[in-house]
Amino acid sequence: MGRFPLDPNNLPPLDPDLERRMDAMTPEEIEQNALDDPDNPPSTEEELDRGVAGRRVRLLRQSLNLSQPQFAERYRINLGRLRDIEQGRTMPDSAFLAYITVIEQEREAVDRALAS
Repeated sequence: MGRFPLDPNNLPPLDPDLERRMDAMTPEEIEQNALDDPDNPPSTEEELDRGVAGRRVRLLRQSLNLSQPQFAERYRINLGRLRDIEQGRTMPDSAFLAYITVIEQEREAVDRALAS
């Protein structure tokens, strides 16, 4: 099977029959089809929470224009842990979330503290 990136602005056309059937579906039928798909089960609350926390960390890191290794080294965070959190594999503990909050709000103070 070959892989290729899809351009979201130029998607391949749907088969006309499939497009008619999809257009005729009610929102309830769409929801039920999604729930019945064994390859794509709905996310649990825990998975959603991990994703939100990971996104917050990733957005902070990206706002600083730092790669994961650079961010981990600068703020003395284990790189594997940072990757796991950003990818939603693990939920950060309250101390990690507090540290991220301090970095977000008092970045210069954190940089000064870590430099000494």
